[in-house]
Amino acid sequence: MTSVHEAAPSAPLPEHGSQDPVQPPAKPMSWAMLSRALAVPLILGLVCFLPAVIAAQPGTGVRDTAYWLQLVLTCYAGARLATMILSTRRRLLQGVFWMFVYIAMGVAPFAQAVIGQTPTPMVGPRSDLVTAIALILVGCAAFDLGALLASRRPLRRRATARSGSGPATAHRMRLRLLVVLAFAASGYYILKLGGPAIFFTSRQEISASVAVSQVASSQSNVGSAFLKGFGTVPALLGLLFCTRRLVTSRRARRSPSTVLVWCALLILNIVVNNPISNARYWFLTVLVSLLFTAFPSSAAMYRSVLAMGVVGALVLFPYADRFRYDSAGYRPVDSSSVFEPLATKDYDQTVMFANTITWVETRGHTYGRQLAGSALFFVPRSVWNGKPEDTGVRVGQWMGMNMTNLSAPLWTELWVDFGAPGMVGGLALIGYVAARTDRRYARAVSRDGPGPGSVLAIAAPLIAGYTFILLRGPLLQSVGKLAIAALCLLLITSFRSRSGQRSH
Repeated sequence: MTSVHEAAPSAPLPEHGSQDPVQPPAKPMSWAMLSRALAVPLILGLVCFLPAVIAAQPGTGVRDTAYWLQLVLTCYAGARLATMILSTRRRLLQGVFWMFVYIAMGVAPFAQAVIGQTPTPMVGPRSDLVTAIALILVGCAAFDLGALLASRRPLRRRATARSGSGPATAHRMRLRLLVVLAFAASGYYILKLGGPAIFFTSRQEISASVAVSQVASSQSNVGSAFLKGFGTVPALLGLLFCTRRLVTSRRARRSPSTVLVWCALLILNIVVNNPISNARYWFLTVLVSLLFTAFPSSAAMYRSVLAMGVVGALVLFPYADRFRYDSAGYRPVDSSSVFEPLATKDYDQTVMFANTITWVETRGHTYGRQLAGSALFFVPRSVWNGKPEDTGVRVGQWMGMNMTNLSAPLWTELWVDFGAPGMVGGLALIGYVAARTDRRYARAVSRDGPGPGSVLAIAAPLIAGYTFILLRGPLLQSVGKLAIAALCLLLITSFRSRSGQRSH
């Protein structure tokens, strides 16, 4: 690959001659205005039309306090998502947050309330469901408050002349080593599972191959988590950095070596990160991060991802588990309404929050123990006797469920450990960090940003895509790949000032 600090010879170099300027959007302003005009009817549909259609569906649901609170939550999340879509600024993390809330904790639970059916049974009293919905609303308000506080604080630029440091950029040689690591780790992953063909069968076959490979034990899944994590994450990061390089540098697009490396990384990702052999939420991470990296300045792409993401989640996502099992174990969805799968599949976040409230009432809060288990995910159970299990698994076992792969949304994780004050404070902090990151990302992809090697221009889209997994939970299952991505980014990051970079 060519250097991440190289610049096109013909490009103007007003301040930092070692970098290509980020190319301006290719589409004319009229298309941006047209996309915004077309989004308005969809936004009205999010807040008014879709909830009204769901409310008119036949069902046995009781229209009590839980029903009306769920309707308020759906409209509130729809209004906030509308704000994100119509915003003149691209707010990646906040936009994905509200898209998840609208779908998984708004529309889907509202359909469940109307139809009178949930994908996971509720074991506690109806009052616990009312409490869960109210706490979700409070958490959303706390997230908004954190984002508002972040908007009041101006961003500070680094004093590069005095400190000798600059914005985070990918070090040229270490980025090349990351690409080498990606090919080596993914190649080992492919060979360990028996070749590329296994990645185009089903996730059930992948799990069986991992078990045969003996990288996991019956007491711990740390070995399999590391195998899958290093087999998929470095390959994705290499593709994202190479994609940004091609998008922002004319010289890179004219370099055969860079184009060939990008093609090789694309093929590698098709094998290890395809939707057949990976969970749906991980493939969403791959797709969202790649789109936001390939179109960093496109307002139309940003709005399309948020708007079409809602349509895809409601229409396609419940049917996208076709490759979870082999042909013998797959059970197709048989429904007469597009909203029925929302009440019978996947979206169990609200009802699991209610079940967790019931569980906490019988056992008490864990006061940081669950989060400690997630933070120390890499410690095997053979070393840490009594290491906490996934929150969803623990609640599922308490419920007597045979299938314990249940969700534990972020609200639940914070509630289990710290109660309502911890949940409100945690979500306010998350809103603050998300808003600050969105603003810094906007600067990173601007013309005067750090250029093709910007680490934040890659990290923000990746985190935005991974937000689906973090919000759905459980955290113990989701922190592994995030930690591997953070480690890779940390290893390749450099803070050299622009004046200290090589000029080509």
